[in-house]
Amino acid sequence: MGSADDTNPPAENYGGTSHRAAIPPPQPFVKSLKNTLKETFFPDDPLRQFKNQSPGRRLALGLQYFFPILEWGPRYTWQFFKSDLISGITIASLAIPQGISYAKLANLPPVLGLYSSFVPPLIYAVMGSSRDLAVGTVAVGSLLMASMLGEVVNPLEDPTLYLHLAFTATFFAGLFEVGLGFLRLGFIVDFLSHATIVGFMGGAATVVSLQQLKGVLGLDQFTHATDIISVMRSVFSQTNKWRWESAVLGCVFLFYLLLSRYFSKKKPKLFWISAMAPLTSVILGSVLVYLTHAEKHGVQVIGHLKKGINPPSIMHLNFDSKYLTTAIKTGIVTGIISLAEGIAVGRSFAMFKHYHIDGNKEMIAIGMMNMVGSCTSCYLTTGPFSRSAVNFNAGCKTAVSNIVMAIAVMITLLLLTPLFHYTPLVVLSSIIIAAMLGLIDYDAAIHLWHVDKFDFLVCMSAYVGVVFASIEVGLVMAVGLSVLRLLLFVARPRTFVLGNVPDSKVFRSVDQYQNARSVPGILILEIDAPIYFANSNYLRERISRWIDDEEDRVKSSGETDLKYIILDMSAVGNIDTSGISMLDEVMKIVDRRGLKLALANPGAEVMKKLNKSKFLERMGQEWIFLTAEDAVGACNYMLHSCKPKMDSDVLEKYSNNV
Repeated sequence: MGSADDTNPPAENYGGTSHRAAIPPPQPFVKSLKNTLKETFFPDDPLRQFKNQSPGRRLALGLQYFFPILEWGPRYTWQFFKSDLISGITIASLAIPQGISYAKLANLPPVLGLYSSFVPPLIYAVMGSSRDLAVGTVAVGSLLMASMLGEVVNPLEDPTLYLHLAFTATFFAGLFEVGLGFLRLGFIVDFLSHATIVGFMGGAATVVSLQQLKGVLGLDQFTHATDIISVMRSVFSQTNKWRWESAVLGCVFLFYLLLSRYFSKKKPKLFWISAMAPLTSVILGSVLVYLTHAEKHGVQVIGHLKKGINPPSIMHLNFDSKYLTTAIKTGIVTGIISLAEGIAVGRSFAMFKHYHIDGNKEMIAIGMMNMVGSCTSCYLTTGPFSRSAVNFNAGCKTAVSNIVMAIAVMITLLLLTPLFHYTPLVVLSSIIIAAMLGLIDYDAAIHLWHVDKFDFLVCMSAYVGVVFASIEVGLVMAVGLSVLRLLLFVARPRTFVLGNVPDSKVFRSVDQYQNARSVPGILILEIDAPIYFANSNYLRERISRWIDDEEDRVKSSGETDLKYIILDMSAVGNIDTSGISMLDEVMKIVDRRGLKLALANPGAEVMKKLNKSKFLERMGQEWIFLTAEDAVGACNYMLHSCKPKMDSDVLEKYSNNV
């Protein structure tokens, strides 16, 4: 910090001729509201491409917007098809065992997993904007549905009602997703922060893996609760019913699946080994059970799977008021989770290939495939990471890979379902466990700890909430903490003391730049957030404390007495009436202390409101400056000239009216 003796520069070192902060021209309220709504709901300006186009061209562009296949379809080539054919067959080999496994996880008939890998991918191929997303059921969504619906209806006691509620919840999930897309409310999904998703997915993966102990140990009865305490109690209360044959078979196939993944990670070109491992596990397990008659020795099998493609289920949607609330709640929660995963996965792979996907269009596509799926015997689907990663690594070019996968699943439904009769459930449990272990991202959690401790706390709260309470509790805890942090940022914005960086006209935080020197007689404060009712009282008190601290420092060091307070408002994007009242109070506090207040670089919205509230008249517009540099220059000039107020000479030197 400089002293009065070594820091007494002339005014021009800090200013020179400048422009005074201007008041923006008045704008009609309707136009201002329109611009605000446009930036909130249409930041990507989707109507831009329709300008200056003929009606026919506008119709074509409108159809292409909602059905992207009409845009890239005419440019589709044979080379693309060869790549998509290989990718589609590869992900089909993963989709079939995963679909059966996740349907069992959701306490639904296994064939629904195959149904859900047939119709929804066809819908997405027409309406989706991602080239790499592979559509299907997901473990977390399946577990959520089982957990939330299982609280109301027991799937073993009333499987028909449970099935109908699953279709209804899927319908509401799709309706909610489509609504978000059409209303341009995609920013709601952004409240699921990266830290929240890491913790939630890790916790859900842990719970899903523990739930598979039922299949691994060959247990008939098992808890429907998802918390670790209930699961462990259910496991160890039935030690006399454990089947060693099932446990050995499960461990062998789990080792095989993890080993294949290890080799695929070591040599990415061998990705197909990991991709084919689930299907080969199903085939080997089925052959082994058939040859050894293991189903007679405690190894549970799938049993009969109905042949044929999806039967209609639109008449099975249950809107009974007794269960409607449960169906809507389940649909909204699972819909948000499926959107968060699908859009995040799609954007991740789009980044690798340098193209852009529209989040709102993705919401409409995912929502439509769930709505149509609910009417064709499907349950919740999205773009799972594991299947999409295989699709990406297999070299897919377009969404046609989803069509190829759907055709492969259709052939399976029409011809091959009897072959799954002897598929052991323990193999499906091993497939789920292997997939879930890949969702527990230790590296991401460690990275959060090193970078941001609060983000790590959010992550762990989601994980602990999911594992020790329930999926819904974990999600609410994580989102609640994230929103609390956001509110704290608004309610307790940061303020900094600025100093002059030597040999420059730049002013920076004295905490960040240790060589930045305070200007004698002047306290420069920067406010790092909009000023609203939630933080106005805090800012008033904080500014008063900064003034107290500076006066104490000046007295103890013998520097020039404090005369001017400059508020750098570069980061203040907006202000409300409470904020304006706060500035009035700060101005009164400063006046009572015999000081003078100046503002530097208030934005257009701030200037407009300060002008309308007559604050500029009360303060004196000559005390509003374009930059902190200009404000310091003017205040320094006043100090050196020993003038009691800002006169026309200073205004002429430091302010050109605009």
